[in-house]
Amino acid sequence: MIPSRRRAAFTLFQLLIIIAILALLLALFLPATVQLKIAAARAQSTNNLKQLAIAMHAYMDTNGFMASGVTKNGFSVHAQALPYVEQDALYKQIDFSKPSDDKANALPRNTRVKVFLSPLDNVSAMTESGPTNYLFSAGAKPELKNNDGIFFAESKIRIQDITDGTSNTIMIGETLRGDGGVRAMTVARQHVELKAEALKGIKPDAGVEDWKNDKNIVANRGSAWIDGKFLQGTYTATLPFNDQKPDVNCAGLGGLSTLRTAIPTVTVAMGDGSVRTMKLNVSLETWQGAHTRNGGEVLGPDF
Repeated sequence: MIPSRRRAAFTLFQLLIIIAILALLLALFLPATVQLKIAAARAQSTNNLKQLAIAMHAYMDTNGFMASGVTKNGFSVHAQALPYVEQDALYKQIDFSKPSDDKANALPRNTRVKVFLSPLDNVSAMTESGPTNYLFSAGAKPELKNNDGIFFAESKIRIQDITDGTSNTIMIGETLRGDGGVRAMTVARQHVELKAEALKGIKPDAGVEDWKNDKNIVANRGSAWIDGKFLQGTYTATLPFNDQKPDVNCAGLGGLSTLRTAIPTVTVAMGDGSVRTMKLNVSLETWQGAHTRNGGEVLGPDF
């Protein structure tokens, strides 16, 4: 009879050592993986902004001017840009002779378009319409009508109108979308909704008391790319970047706003088609100056 051999086995101590080593390797590996995912998402968002900026130049080459920030029937730059971002079929589904929120435009309104969405923003509450993270700059004044940027109400801006220089003028900015909440939780997601008459003579602290008292709170920023109204397809640089005061929307006609991010930088597309990153410490003077097309401002070193 051949004697059986005993198989070598790990002792409990050895097993614990192996588990500890695996846990250490996992702890080292996961942050690197997360950073790679963030870097890839950032690169994709930058590419989205680049595509939108190029689309505007293609639109101008065809029409002689930039798309209107919001058309007479309420359509956004996004809607007008569709043929230039490989979405011609979707463009043809839109009835531009009717309002953007007409039931005839329900199908395109609810369509999600990848180039309009930033992979850096994972909010999922706004589901009834096709959302967007990219808003077009109307300028540095509260009202969408006759603003001093490139994409205001019924605008038709040509390159020669941008006398501050296309490389010094912001066209498009990335922002966080609303989360559908009705409580004042964070100005990054919710804002204050006021009536149209509040727009006249609006002050920089408008909406602050409403926010404190949890009144008139909505969270639908960027919830419908087809809609060019304020905080849907357009914004104004009336507040500092990532300001602690809430955005204020006056019936879609304008108000107070800025770009909102979860990090201390913001990515914007300039009038010349380039994409750049601006930091949280940018002054309000520089921030607003970079949003005007013909203000003649000398932008500071923080630009």
